Amino acid sequence: MRDFHNLGIWKRSHQLTLDVYQATKSFPSEEMFGLTSQLRRAVSSIPINIAEGCGRGSNKEFAHFLQIAIGSASEVEYELFLANSLNYINDTDYQKLSDETIAVRKMIIKYRLEL
Repeated sequence: MRDFHNLGIWKRSHQLTLDVYQATKSFPSEEMFGLTSQLRRAVSSIPINIAEGCGRGSNKEFAHFLQIAIGSASEVEYELFLANSLNYINDTDYQKLSDETIAVRKMIIKYRLEL
């Protein structure tokens, strides 16, 4: 069993989650149960799945949860694009969050391949 607190992929995805939560605070109130909720669930799914995978007994199970985290990162990437297209986040914040999402996804992919 691994300690997820020690993994760089978990630390970085946790920070991304905090950053997205901060960015979505300014979304319109009518999006509270729409895009805001969906984006927050998707981004938090990344570190959640890393943590859950760490609690599993085999590398195969851990790799499965990492694959789910990779999928969640792809979902976040699109939802950020949509939020920017709807002018809910400005171009600068969008680019920063999008770049970080892509970087986190690449890190998880690399880590998964090294298992």
